[in-house]
Amino acid sequence: MEMTLKEKYSKEVIKKFQEKFGARNIMAVPRITKVVLNVGIGKYLKEKDALDEIVAAVRDISGQKPIMTKAKKSISGFKIRQGQEIGVAVTLRGGKMWDFLEKLVRSTFPRIRDFQGIEEKFFDQQGNLNIALKEQIVFPEIVPENVKNIFGCQVTVVNTAKTREEGIELFRLLGFPIKSE
Repeated sequence: MEMTLKEKYSKEVIKKFQEKFGARNIMAVPRITKVVLNVGIGKYLKEKDALDEIVAAVRDISGQKPIMTKAKKSISGFKIRQGQEIGVAVTLRGGKMWDFLEKLVRSTFPRIRDFQGIEEKFFDQQGNLNIALKEQIVFPEIVPENVKNIFGCQVTVVNTAKTREEGIELFRLLGFPIKSE
């Protein structure tokens, strides 16, 4: 039986990270704090049934009820008004976060067509990982035959790393498929 990501973090990653970066205290080792899943509903704004399908899909993927994000200001070019619902978001922490990351690494990434690994350009200056998925059908909970509307989503994995290099190394030690540049 293979270790879960949470077990791997506590048993292996902390020690390896301390050796590599010279962190004397385990609290100095970065840890993942939250995962944010965000879906913009731009082209489905007028379709109520499509919106319900997106909310249901995000709920199935994350295991928790998503919130509707609203426009902060009106933009006539995009035909949106202030306060109009323009997206769906969910924040995962704790056990649900680790379960989602486990599913992302072990089953979602392998299902993405032509997936070569996560590029280092997907990491920001604080070492947080931002991945854009083009279609929701790569998640194991989504049955492709039942999908009427294909939509993409943004997955942000936030951690406590102080530098970009520490963040990249944290994900590499956890087993995320990161492409070396």
